[in-house]
Amino acid sequence: MSLPIHKLFYIETYGCQMNRLDSELLCGIFEAAGYQRTEAKETADVILVNTCSVRAHAEKRASGRISELGGLKRSKPDLVLGVVGCMAQRLAEQVFVDHPYVDLVAGPDAYRALPALINNERTRIRAWSPDPTETYEGIPPKRDGGLKAWVAIMRGCNNFCSYCIVPYVRGRERSRAAEAVIDEIRGLVEEGVQEVTLLGQNVNSYRDKDTGFAELLRRIDRETDIRRVRFLSSHPKDMSGDVLRAMAEGASICEHLHLALQSGSSAILDRMNRNYTADAFIDLVERARAIIPGLSVTTDIIAGFPGETESDFNQTLEVMRRLRFDAAFTYRYSPRSGTKAFNMEDDVSDAEKRRRLDAMIALQQAISKEKNRALIGTRAEILVEAPSKRGTGVLGRTRTDKPVVVYNGNLAVGDWAVVEIIGTTGATLIGQKTGGRG
Repeated sequence: MSLPIHKLFYIETYGCQMNRLDSELLCGIFEAAGYQRTEAKETADVILVNTCSVRAHAEKRASGRISELGGLKRSKPDLVLGVVGCMAQRLAEQVFVDHPYVDLVAGPDAYRALPALINNERTRIRAWSPDPTETYEGIPPKRDGGLKAWVAIMRGCNNFCSYCIVPYVRGRERSRAAEAVIDEIRGLVEEGVQEVTLLGQNVNSYRDKDTGFAELLRRIDRETDIRRVRFLSSHPKDMSGDVLRAMAEGASICEHLHLALQSGSSAILDRMNRNYTADAFIDLVERARAIIPGLSVTTDIIAGFPGETESDFNQTLEVMRRLRFDAAFTYRYSPRSGTKAFNMEDDVSDAEKRRRLDAMIALQQAISKEKNRALIGTRAEILVEAPSKRGTGVLGRTRTDKPVVVYNGNLAVGDWAVVEIIGTTGATLIGQKTGGRG
């Protein structure tokens, strides 16, 4: 793998926010080693495909793309083609079998050493040994600039939900030092970042000595000048009243909570190894709304988990009607080899999974539209994030994570504004800039 002096790397990313942050880490690692990033894959000396393994569809997409990129090696045989991320960790040697033109396979804990391995190795690189201590401390992510940034506060997961591959590919939970997180956010503020999203597979489990997640939120709010703070993801079983109070107290902590329900049936939740009941989840959301005025709540729900009966599914719909989520990310169950659920009989047909998924989507769309219509006539502060996709307006977002399109006021990306909500398309609010200041 002999590379030229001016080394160019190209990276494509699939999957969640943590994967996208990992790609920023990879960019920081490679640039520190003397590489330069290119947006033209044809000019690259190293191509990395950062993969996701949560659902089969994500792996299929990444695999297809790897095959396409492999074609570049016919005209550029010295090209180093690498597969990294969760699919790389899960499939390991199988990646080489499926894609014999791949040169490198590396899991999420192996990124630190990749430039040196590429420069020194003359054979295939296998780097998927877990490192239970790796948090990538000391490696600044190479971000593209902008108003918003992801900040990892922990890595790994200890929950072992029966359908989930994440603990197997990302390892056990380990938290970054609170001081390092706060210092990173201070640095981002100096660079002009207005909003950070704290990331972890289960941020509620964060622990640095005596500092838990609630105290970390309080310290960020108290000790930095960041204007908005969000976080993902939270496991309902670990969401404490102290975290909810920290959200209510902190001026910078946004009034938005993403809590994955997954099912409204306690029997299915038990099969999923979620460690809470439907009633406990309902109580948690209702307590959160009582503690945090104006809170928006979003969720994840799976349709057609093994053993899910029509009664179980109807219980999920009933929880959706009762809690009236602001939005829901809904999915058909996707078996993942290596998980406990993979050995359960996948006894809900694909057609039935689709029917149930469609019913959940229709219900949630109706609820979201009703909730957004109820906001007409109210005012909200937005941060303008981008031009609108249609017309001459701009797209902003409220503290409650609601997208708002505004056509008046000559607003530009990066502006803060107070808007009056004058309409909705269903999922998106339409706002009008008022005389108030953001």
